[in-house]
Amino acid sequence: MSSATSFATLAQGAAAALAEGRHGDPFAVLGVHEQDDAAVLRVFVPGARGVEAVSRDDHRPVARLEKGSVEGLFEGRFDNQADGGKPADRTPYLLKIDWPGGVQETEDPYSFGPALGDLDLHLFNEGRHFELASALGANALTIDGVPGVRFAVWAPNAERVAVIGDFNSWDRRRHPMRRRFPSGIWELFVPRLQAGARYKFDMTGPGGVHLPDKADPLAQQAEPAPGTASIVASAAPFDWRDRAWMEGRAARQNAQAPLSIYEVHAGSWMRDAWGKEPSWEFLAEKLLPYVEDLGFTHLELLPVTEHPFGGSWGYQPLGLFAPTARHGSPASFARFVDAAHRRGIGIIVDWVPAHFPTDRHGLARFDGTALYEHLDPREGFHRDWNTYIYNFGRREVQGFLIASALHWLEHFHVDGLRVDAVASMLYRDYSRPADAWIPNIHGGRENLEAIGFLQHLNAVVAERCPGALMIAEESTAFPGVTSPPPGLGFSFKWNMGWMHDTLRYIEHEPIHRAHHHDDITFGLLYAFSERFVLPISHDEVVHGKGSLLGKMPGDAWQRFANLRAYLGFMWAHPGKKLLFMGCELGQGREWNHDAEIDWGLLDNPAHAGLQRLVRDLNHLYAGDPALHRRDADAAGFAWLIGDDRANSVFAFLRSADGDSAPALVVCNMTPVPRYAYRIGVPRAGRWREVLNTDSRYYGGSDIGNAGDIRTAAEPAHGHPQSLALTLPPLATVVLRAEA
Repeated sequence: MSSATSFATLAQGAAAALAEGRHGDPFAVLGVHEQDDAAVLRVFVPGARGVEAVSRDDHRPVARLEKGSVEGLFEGRFDNQADGGKPADRTPYLLKIDWPGGVQETEDPYSFGPALGDLDLHLFNEGRHFELASALGANALTIDGVPGVRFAVWAPNAERVAVIGDFNSWDRRRHPMRRRFPSGIWELFVPRLQAGARYKFDMTGPGGVHLPDKADPLAQQAEPAPGTASIVASAAPFDWRDRAWMEGRAARQNAQAPLSIYEVHAGSWMRDAWGKEPSWEFLAEKLLPYVEDLGFTHLELLPVTEHPFGGSWGYQPLGLFAPTARHGSPASFARFVDAAHRRGIGIIVDWVPAHFPTDRHGLARFDGTALYEHLDPREGFHRDWNTYIYNFGRREVQGFLIASALHWLEHFHVDGLRVDAVASMLYRDYSRPADAWIPNIHGGRENLEAIGFLQHLNAVVAERCPGALMIAEESTAFPGVTSPPPGLGFSFKWNMGWMHDTLRYIEHEPIHRAHHHDDITFGLLYAFSERFVLPISHDEVVHGKGSLLGKMPGDAWQRFANLRAYLGFMWAHPGKKLLFMGCELGQGREWNHDAEIDWGLLDNPAHAGLQRLVRDLNHLYAGDPALHRRDADAAGFAWLIGDDRANSVFAFLRSADGDSAPALVVCNMTPVPRYAYRIGVPRAGRWREVLNTDSRYYGGSDIGNAGDIRTAAEPAHGHPQSLALTLPPLATVVLRAEA
């Protein structure tokens, strides 16, 4: 045997395991290993014609490798005698790999030590690695002076994991990974790999079962659908220019601030010039000026986390750390957020920790076991959506979800998260028959693990991202959603009860509304029990529910008048505001996620007038502290008339504090004008009509109070003076007392 081969070659069983993609401990056999006072270098590169190892410093040969017992295996003695070193003092080396298409020169992935520190592993297993995307996933970085990409994935029950991608021709044999005990994380540093490479994980599950190729749960970028591969994201830091916004954000987003939110599905707000889904650059150019012009304080985006099926609108996501590739790169999304902030617009994104889809390339049975989800379908499967439910009691899963939330808030400077489907998380029997759920440890229906997760999530966000919004879509009477523990700790909660009641009311013909009067007044019984957002969301204009305008009864004029009156009532009612795109211009059809808003409607004066009303409502709401400062405080609201069923009239006062001028809001929900309708008010003198939804400027009949009216010394409603108002038909008017 020659000196180059004077060593024991790799055992046949281990060599066969490498060749067949079964070896679960590649670092035990590949790279350089001490053997009988010699150093042996083994390389497995199927498809290569030959391999040589040279010094990294001067390119002198340090090992000439011969073909091993299986195709692709090359072995040889690592010769370090030229510099007088011992076998343990190995010279850093490069591999010169002779491929059929040319020679590749690279460092050996199996020459590097563990790539993740013990603290990273410990924090992950504790569920407290809140910068998880910097540890797991694919991170372009430099190790020992060598640039490359570190891959890391949690798959504790897998028998073998390899990274596959363009860089290795998707050959599952080429880059098996190192298992880090006892964390369950597999890792590998691939030298000289750069951002932009596509990749997935190849896994062998328990019992040697080969699993479907898996996208990276921590991927920060993904290829456009219908592709499902992950992409190594750029590590270049983004040049943020929104410091002034971020420093003043907390004051803009507290319970006393005006919050008016425009909800948008980014793919269908407006199509680009080719009729395709728009890029973030297009939306920055078109959408942001539109939102600013209409006076909305915030833009809420339906989920922009990566999702395989566009028809889910993003609510079945699999890439919780990656902006969807449908609109561009992560950097382009960051530019969009930055541009919004420089226009004074906050960005809220819908975020979905309640469930995930069953796609084979995703989180489902990720390592061959129920890793992210519960195994028992009574705990781990949503029948409504055919999706899996996260195992909120598992620390690693909690940490994964919290790290995702923080990634959007910290990495992308997003100003808030609207947490989807919270009600489905809180109750074990949510939308389940009696025999399809398991009680908690106390025998109750509450999901204690999910409650603990939400409390933990909101506490961490409050600590790390002061001023960020956490908004719950929660449709039940669960107590303390916006209270600190033992409450859930959210900033705001969607008021689904208000939405359902008031829409049901406004859908009735005016002649019948006297019998449904309580649908308007009932919400004030609990309006201050939480900090509420009043939502007219996408869910109310799809699936046969009709558009917002389409819900209104009567002829064409009455439908617009009804809608104007309803929006006026909504903007004057306690609570922050949310309106879905298209509602502001009175779209007649339901929302279609495959088409843009019917922008041509603005050529019609009635539609353009409705849009002008929304603009004026936003400016009035933001400009008058009486209409927003005490949105969550009962002391800022007082009924004047809540019992006039016969006329379907409602009147109430909004005030900012005891000394400021209050606002009087009066709604006439019938098509009959009311003249000399007397309402008692707390201040004598002139009251100016600051908004009238029946104005001809908005498409109304222009009945009103000629701009202002003075009180008469005639007591009414507990006040020594009153106003004899003209109430327009199907209209809301707002009057402000002059100081």
